[in-house]
Amino acid sequence: MKTLYLDIFSGISGDMLIGALIDLGVDATKLERELKKLPVEGYHLHVGRGEKSQIHGTKFDVHLSHEHEHEHEHEHTHAGGVTHSHAHSQRHSHPHEEQGGHSHAHENHEHAHDDHDHGHEHEHSRNFAEIEQLILNSALSDWVKQKAVNVFRRIAVAEGKVHGLAPEKVHFHEVGAVDSIVDIVGGCIALEMLGKPVVMASSVVEGTGWIKCAHGRMPIPAPATLEILGAAGAGITQCEESNELVTPTGAAMLAEFSEGFGPMSGLVAEKVGIGLGTRDNRTRPNVLRAILGTTDSSTGTANDWETDSIAVLQTNLDDINAEVLGNFVELALAKGALDVFHTPIQMKKNRPGVLLTILCGTGEADRFCELVLRETTAFGVRRTVMERRKLKREFIAVKTSFGEVTVKVGKLNGEIVQAAPEYESCKKLAEKAGVPLKAIYEAALRLLN
Repeated sequence: MKTLYLDIFSGISGDMLIGALIDLGVDATKLERELKKLPVEGYHLHVGRGEKSQIHGTKFDVHLSHEHEHEHEHEHTHAGGVTHSHAHSQRHSHPHEEQGGHSHAHENHEHAHDDHDHGHEHEHSRNFAEIEQLILNSALSDWVKQKAVNVFRRIAVAEGKVHGLAPEKVHFHEVGAVDSIVDIVGGCIALEMLGKPVVMASSVVEGTGWIKCAHGRMPIPAPATLEILGAAGAGITQCEESNELVTPTGAAMLAEFSEGFGPMSGLVAEKVGIGLGTRDNRTRPNVLRAILGTTDSSTGTANDWETDSIAVLQTNLDDINAEVLGNFVELALAKGALDVFHTPIQMKKNRPGVLLTILCGTGEADRFCELVLRETTAFGVRRTVMERRKLKREFIAVKTSFGEVTVKVGKLNGEIVQAAPEYESCKKLAEKAGVPLKAIYEAALRLLN
């Protein structure tokens, strides 16, 4: 199983992640070409070799067109050049607070504001809904679109919670939105170019100290970073470094892609990439280490299935109205539960009851526990975290004599081992052709055998 392990001993930011992925072998020129599929202007990329604390790696920078006043200690080379490093005297601030090359509100910066509309007043800004449409309407692959939108959504939800706004109303100023979009979409493109490996990460290490925003000084971790990682169920451990090490963009990329946090387990390293930041830290090099390899077959996980962890919530109920129970199932599914079901059981004193089970993301467990306690007759909820193994899923179009049917297939090691025609697709064809629904199912499955 191809695995990318992110060693976050000194934090993570969007540009550091891309630098590490380029250091692993992602072609910077091809990455730049893919980014041009976005209708975004006013920037250019710089990629080069450099070092931090005598650790050599790749530095990735998004330079905005308004940055001409910055001092440069090197000759510019666009993406594809690999022989220089960067050192800028000043960086502008913007929503995603990149510590690897951008900064948001640190007290030692001339501009102090927090994540979206503080400090600077810009005539033009993009909210989350606009950025979502910009990405979805591009010519990028469907996988990159989906993942990039998910990352932005995580930031918007966190920022909205911090500032009391609905996610769709969170604005990203034009200055910040350009490099935010490039960093986030670029990271998704780079992961696709690596073959979409399973991503795992070490425990998240963050610094200490303070950041300065328009509302005053806030302790590190930044509020949005804390919200994003908390929602993903990822713990944070602070170290003695008195700087922000994990940015909201880095946190959101971790939350979206990492399927687990902890020490390496059975990983055979094939390549090691280093993404360089800009700051010179006091206690540790400002770098992100990324290890690309395979999971040792001796661990029993040589199959290319996908893995993750989910929360399993359960409660025994013997006094709930059947209609209330049915309403809860619909409500929980509508709110994003992975699955909801109830099983007949016999409880103490021989009373008949039901075992109510909810499957959800680990970061959503508390929200669904509250829903159970508010919407059912439960006085308590049991919570367990379980590992999952999942087939790689794809949707394919199958042309039958009745018309085209969408089929979900599950693959293991490149072989289709499960296939399920999509209900809505089959239903439309059955109604149009005037044939039984099962005839459409059977016709679609025959073509896969």
